[in-house]
Amino acid sequence: MSKTLPPSPQLLWAYSQGFFPMPNLKDETIEWYRPDPRAVLPLDQFHVSRSLRKVLNRDVFSTTLNKAFPEVVFQCANRPETWINAEFKRAYGELHHLGHAHSLEVWEGNELAGGVYGVQLGGAFFAESMFSLRDNASKVALYELSRHLKSQNFLLLEIQFLTPHLASLGAVEIPDT
Repeated sequence: MSKTLPPSPQLLWAYSQGFFPMPNLKDETIEWYRPDPRAVLPLDQFHVSRSLRKVLNRDVFSTTLNKAFPEVVFQCANRPETWINAEFKRAYGELHHLGHAHSLEVWEGNELAGGVYGVQLGGAFFAESMFSLRDNASKVALYELSRHLKSQNFLLLEIQFLTPHLASLGAVEIPDT
């Protein structure tokens, strides 16, 4: 078992086959996952709750694309237990440099309040992680990401595993076929 991720072309190939990497938290060896079922957020079915609608209507947050990719990854990793180690920061930074990994940032004034990053492959976006430093900022990030992807005619927003939080936003499980 390796503790390093493969070069970008092989990493993208793994995504194209439905796999994504995650290190074992005990020894940091890379493990590959292909969930069945896998979770997706249909771009035309994002559920905007009343509370999220209020946040969006208050216009407290602004969003940008790819303006603070390293900071988004850093904040996603900045928790007591994280799978985003130095090797993942390096590999996804390389994918970003090559135009395959992207971030959506949520700002409150000049302060980074939340964000999401992931990998783009054709018409699919594979969300890797998100964070929130302010209430609702991660929900705003996913909402704005889904709107952006839909406007660019993406077909899929893949989110790996279904959680109650993601289900409340409209995420569903689909068979891995």
